This record gives sequence, C-alpha cells and structure tokens, in this order.
Amino acid sequence: MEFKYGGSETNQKTVLGHPSGLFVLFFTEMWERFSYYGMRALLVLFLVASITDEGGWGWERADATLLYGWYIGLVYLTPVLGGIIADKIMGYRNAVILGALIMTLGHASMALEVFVDLFFYVGLTLLILGNGLFKPNISSMVGQLYKDQGKEKDAGYTIFYMGINAGAFLGILLCGYIGESVGWHYGFGLAGVFMFFGMLQFYFAQKIFGKIGLSPKNAEDFDDAIEDSLEETKEAIQDTVEEAENSAVVKDRLMVIGIFALFTVFFWWAFEQAGSSMTIFAADYTDRALDGSAATTFNIVNTIITVVPLLVITYVLFLLFKQTFKKYALSNIWLGLSFAIIWAIVIWMLVREFSSDATEVKASWFSVLNSLFIIIFAPFFSKLWKTKFNPTGPIKFAIGLVLLGLGFAFLAYGSMAIPDGAKTASVSMIWLILAFLFHTLGELCISPVGLSYVSKLAPVRLVGLMFGVWFISNFLAGVIGGWTASYIDPISEEYGLSTFFLIFTLIPVAAGIVLVVLNKTLLRKMHGIR
Repeated sequence: MEFKYGGSETNQKTVLGHPSGLFVLFFTEMWERFSYYGMRALLVLFLVASITDEGGWGWERADATLLYGWYIGLVYLTPVLGGIIADKIMGYRNAVILGALIMTLGHASMALEVFVDLFFYVGLTLLILGNGLFKPNISSMVGQLYKDQGKEKDAGYTIFYMGINAGAFLGILLCGYIGESVGWHYGFGLAGVFMFFGMLQFYFAQKIFGKIGLSPKNAEDFDDAIEDSLEETKEAIQDTVEEAENSAVVKDRLMVIGIFALFTVFFWWAFEQAGSSMTIFAADYTDRALDGSAATTFNIVNTIITVVPLLVITYVLFLLFKQTFKKYALSNIWLGLSFAIIWAIVIWMLVREFSSDATEVKASWFSVLNSLFIIIFAPFFSKLWKTKFNPTGPIKFAIGLVLLGLGFAFLAYGSMAIPDGAKTASVSMIWLILAFLFHTLGELCISPVGLSYVSKLAPVRLVGLMFGVWFISNFLAGVIGGWTASYIDPISEEYGLSTFFLIFTLIPVAAGIVLVVLNKTLLRKMHGIR
C-alpha cells in the first residue's frame, strides 16, 4: 500500500497504515527522548552523590535541585526560539539535524566531566540549545505528513506520542541503571550514543519526506504542493476565523488560555518534582533492598515490563525495514545497530540482576513508572473521553490537579514516621509507586486539554504567540519547582518531610477546586469551543 502525504512529490509505502516517514520521525524522537530522560534521571542523583564513595559531586540537595529546575525550565523555553529559527531560516529538517548534533555533543561533554568539571556545564548548555532546535520542529513535521486534518493525523500523533514514551522508558531504565551501577559518566555517555544514532538514521532517510521540512529558501515549490490541502481546510476554519475577529470573543478566549496557562504552572511545578525531591526520596528515604522471593519477583516483573515493549518496538522496526531498506539502507543500518546495542544492554542487565543473591532497586527506576503507566492507561483514557463521561476542558484540568495532589498525599503519609531532619530512612517503596501512578493519571487528564485548547481558542493570527505563552508557563513551572524542591531540607528539619510533600498535595488540590468553581464561567468565555 502507498500513501500520498502532504508536500511529497511521490507516494511512499505505509507501515501500519501510516506513511513510512512517520516511523523515521518516531525512532528519531524515541532516541532523543531516550537521551533526555536518561540524563534527567541521573542529574540530581549524580550531583548529590558523595565524591569519595559514589563518584558524584557531593552537592547540597538545595543546589542540585535549583540547577535541575533551571535546566528543566530552559528546556521548555528554548523551543520558542527554535521554532522561529526553523520557520524563518533553517527549515524543520535542518533544525532537527543540527539540534540532534548539538545534543549529542552535549551528552559527550557531560560524559567527560570525569576529567574536567567545566565539561558538565558546557554539556548542559548544549543540551538546552539543541533541544530548542529539535523539539518543536520534529513535531511540526509529523503534522505535515498528512494531507487531511482528521482522524489519520490524530492517529499519527498518537503513534508519535508512543515513541516519546518508549524512549523515555528505555532511557530512564538503562541510562539510570548503568549510571548508578557502573559509573555516572557511562550513563551520560550512553544517552549521547543513542542521540547520535537517532540523528544518523534521520539524516540518511530525510529524502523520504520530499519537500517537507526544507528551509524556506528551498521550499517555494512546497507552498504549491500543499496549496490544495490548505484550500480543503480553509472552509472548515473560516467561520471560526470570522468569529475570532470579534474583539470581545478574542479577549474572552485569550483570557481562558491565560487561565489555563496559569494552572499549568501549578501542575508542572508539582509534577516535575519527579526528577528532584522525589528522586531524593527514592534514593535516601526508600527501602530499595530486596532479597529472596521479593528480589526474584521484582526481577521477573522488571523483565516483563522491559522485554515486552522492546519486542513490540522491534517488530515495528522490522516493518519499517521491509518498506524502506532498499532506498534508505544506511539509515536502516544505523537504526538496526542501535537496537542490537539496546538488546545487548538489556540482556546484560537482566542476567546481571538474576545472578545476584540480592537486588537493590535503583533510585532512578521509579521514574520509569510514569512512562509505563502512560502506556498502560492511555488507551483507557482515550476511549473514556469519547464516551458520555467526557467532562469539559476545565473539569479535566481540575481532575488532573486533584489526582496529582493525591499522589503527593501518599508520599506525605508514607513520610509521617520519618523523624524531623532525618537524612535517611527506609519506608516502603509502595508510596512512590502509588505517587507515580496518580501523577500519571493526572497527566493523562491534563494532556488532552493544554495544547489542544490553545490551538482551538487562539485566533489563527495569534496561535504561535499563544504557544509561546504556554511554553513560558512551563519554563516558570520548572524553575519554581526546582526552587521549591531546594527547601526540602529546611522544611524537613523544621516541620518534617511529610509536611514538605503535603505542600504539593494542598496547592494542586486547591487549584483544582478553584477550576471546578470557574468551570461555567470559563465555558461561557470559550464561546462554544468544547
């Protein structure tokens, strides 16, 4: 079967009913998310690890979480500039390649921190800059693969989203394991290796995209190629544009976007504790030592949740090979090599753990749960939103905030027995597991609302600006989240660790209640957009 997609001069064969190009983007994004989340899982752990015994930098928790917050925040801010650069100068394709190369150099630089400390900071800077070029532009290319704006495009983004979660899952699992078990710089380096593979497989397959993603000066023909597609959608949006020209409607809808952006800060401020205060809780306050039947059970479960998704992704890889190997052999060879290495690492890790008499669950492992729960529960939520139980946008947002708060309530309860000011403890890991479960459920309620409502509510001429506002709110959430996490020790010493996590319970729940109260007002100001 062949597929005619937006901007291409030729037909291309399909994989699972979608253009082969989607899966080139899928694997490129998967390896980028592998590298990002793999490094993110290690960052705070490395910084707070002792210099002599653990090979870290021995930073205070406050300093480590502040740096983490600024890193996470800037990762959300630079895509605003990266999108502009791609639109005006480079084109999406070159931006993706250059961004991937810069991030590869960033990971390599972090791996060399063992020799010179400066390399660590250079690496972080390169990762932030490279992400700004890569992240917004690869997502834009996904949308341009489809001539129609309906269900096929939505399904394409769903597949792409699964690539994000697959990369995050594998990155946290493997980079985290190697970083904690073998050496921090090996974990950082591994993240860079697969970013490099992702860049190479994209570079050598880029002709599959036809005119999609070329720089503006080389894409005059591209405008003609997609003119028919734009004409088909023009009538569908015309009524919305005419209505948007009404200044009162515009003001009301922009106000709703602003309110959603404000409450987004509350959500991601708490959610991003996963890489800072929750990682500290996993490393220093959670009983992660297992032996006997408990160790065996964990290793079996860990094997299943690792091997099954990897088998599925490998099958998709095989399907892509069948359709594209003749034309894009070099791209496929790099991609195949990356999977061979991944399988080798996974087998080595599992054999190593099964051979041990006792198992210590790595502190970074708990972050894997977010991606795992998304893979498990996303289909359920997707179907739920299509039933009569589909709530309004503000109510979805409210539910997400409340679920997030409940996740922290489990941590607050689990921390009650920890003495004030204690630096270590051994509470059950069930509290972290429950926290990640409820945080993920909350994320699945928030995800359909955020960016979707920005695109629906903003007038066409202001969509780009409103997306910029949205990313700025994520930037603020990351920075404020890191700043708040830096108070984990002072609050724990004065009031107890339970009180620290209770802050992240009460504020999101209160924000959710406020949104419930505002629901009717927001719906009225949305003027028919649901």
